[in-house]
Amino acid sequence: MQMKAYPSFDAYLKDQLTRHQPLLRALRRLVRRAAPGLVEAVKWGNGCWIGANQPVAYLHSRPDYVQFGFFRGSRLADPDGLLHGSGQWVRHVKVRSARDIDEVRLAALLAQAVAFDAGLAAGRSKPAPARRKAVRRRAKTASKRPPRG
Repeated sequence: MQMKAYPSFDAYLKDQLTRHQPLLRALRRLVRRAAPGLVEAVKWGNGCWIGANQPVAYLHSRPDYVQFGFFRGSRLADPDGLLHGSGQWVRHVKVRSARDIDEVRLAALLAQAVAFDAGLAAGRSKPAPARRKAVRRRAKTASKRPPRG
């Protein structure tokens, strides 16, 4: 299955389901307020925010909900149990309605993800040496696939 290419984040948003538009716009506003240093992009057919070192967060539109996800989500503290996913890295929050957008909790998750990215850019928080090769190999494979939910 080929991923759809978009020339901009705005083009990605416009192409999503009409019923998801308000949720996508609200999440975009949240990211702009909570992490203004992130750069909007489209990666793997999804709206993404890029940090100093790597993609940090993404939007992925599913038929029944919107995923607000984190590329290194498995590293985030999630005391409220908002994050879904079982893979090695990616985690997401399922947003089905505006009530699911808890700005305080989502901004806290985003702040952790940004801090983790900043640590990577500064050379900290790297995987253990024995695992680096396997992580790089999986990252190459994963970069060719969209986030899973």
